[in-house]
Amino acid sequence: MTAQPAARKKFDVGGVLLDRPFKIRRLNHFGLNTADMDAALHFYGTLLGFRVTDTLDMTGIVKRRFPDLEQPCSGTGYFLQHNTDHHTLVLFSAWHYQTLMGNLPDGVSANQITWQANSMAEVNNAIGWFQGNGHKLHKVGRDMPGSNWHLYMFDPDRHRNEIVYGIEQIGWDGLSKPREMYYRAFHDTPAIPQTNEYTEVQDALARGIDIHSGHRHLDALPANHDVEGIMLPRPFKVVKHGPVGLFVADLEIALDFYVHELGFTITEEVTYEGHRCIYLRANTEHHSLALYPIELRGVTGLSQTSTTAMFGCQVASYRQLRNAVEFFKANGCDVIEPDPALHPGIDYAAHVVDPDGHIVQLYYYMEQIGWDGKPRPAAERPVITPGEWPETVPNYSDTYQGETFLGPWG
Repeated sequence: MTAQPAARKKFDVGGVLLDRPFKIRRLNHFGLNTADMDAALHFYGTLLGFRVTDTLDMTGIVKRRFPDLEQPCSGTGYFLQHNTDHHTLVLFSAWHYQTLMGNLPDGVSANQITWQANSMAEVNNAIGWFQGNGHKLHKVGRDMPGSNWHLYMFDPDRHRNEIVYGIEQIGWDGLSKPREMYYRAFHDTPAIPQTNEYTEVQDALARGIDIHSGHRHLDALPANHDVEGIMLPRPFKVVKHGPVGLFVADLEIALDFYVHELGFTITEEVTYEGHRCIYLRANTEHHSLALYPIELRGVTGLSQTSTTAMFGCQVASYRQLRNAVEFFKANGCDVIEPDPALHPGIDYAAHVVDPDGHIVQLYYYMEQIGWDGKPRPAAERPVITPGEWPETVPNYSDTYQGETFLGPWG
C-alpha cells in the first residue's frame, strides 16, 4: 500500500484554520528608489497626486555605518499617501538604498513591497514562521514614521517584502504624528500584547507632547478641476494602489516563495511572446502581484531597466482614466498603451513612464474573483484596442466593485 502524505499542520488564525499563521489581505504600501528626488516628487506628488506625510533622513544612517564614504546626493526619503494610511508610497534615494542594502542585483529599484495582515498576532506569528522555514529576516519591530509593526525579508530576487497589520491613520486635519511620539519605535521582535494606539496618544498628551505638531501636505496645484462634482487639483483621483509587477530570474523559484511562503493564490497564467506570466491574488481582486520572467524586461509597456515591471494606480472611474491620460500627455509625460494581454483582469489601461523609467499602470477596473475562485473566461472579456478610447464603456457584473475608497477625494 502506498504511504499517504502526512497531513500538513494547520494554524488557528482568528479562529479559522489556515496553512500559515497569517493571511495577507492587501498591498499596504510600496516603495521605489530614485536617482532624482525632485523629479520623482514632481511626478508622484504634483502630477499623480500623492501627498507627502513625512520624511526620513538616510544621510545619518549611511554616515554611522560608512563614516568615510562621500555621499553624492541628499539622503532624504519621502513618505506619501493617496488615502488615510500614513504612507502608500515611499521614495528613497537610489544611491543611499543601494549603499545600505549592498549586493543588490542590477535593476532592483523597489525598496519595499508591503503586504497587510489582519492582526498584531499574525505579524508576530509570521516572524516565527519565516525563521522556522530558514529565512533570514532583514528587520523586525516597529518603524517610525508610520507606526507599523512589521517584519522585512527578501524574495529570491532580492525584492524586499514587508508584512504589517496596520499603519498610522491621518484624519481630516491632514497631520501625521509628531516626531516626539517616536519613542514607541521597536527594533526587535515585540512582546505581545502591546498598548493600543488610542492609549499611546493619551500617554503622549500626559507627557505634554503637542499631538497637533506633525507634518501637513500643501498641494502644488490649485483645485480647479470639476471631478464628478468635487473640485480637485487634477482631473482624476487615485483611489487604490497596486498591483505590483515584478521581473524574476527564475519563475518557479519566485512562485514557490510567493505562493507557498507568503500564501498568494494563482489566478491566471498567460503566455506572452513564448514566456509564461503569472498573476496572483491576495483577496478578491484578479491580481495583487504579477510575475514576469526577466526575459520580458524591455517589452513595450513594461519597464526597460528595473525589475519592477510596473506599479498600478486605480482611478475612480473610466472617465477619470481618459482624463488622466490627457493630463499626463499635456504635462510632457510618455504614455504607453500596452498590449492588453499583459494585464488580464484589467480592461482599459495606460502606462505612464516616471523620470526614472518606472512604469505606473493607470486603470479604473479590476476583475473580481468570487467564491468559486475562478476568473472570467478570456473569451468573455471585452476586446480592447490600444489607442481607442470610447466615450463610454459597458457595465460588467463587477464594475466598480471590490475595495471601496473611504473618505472624500480631496
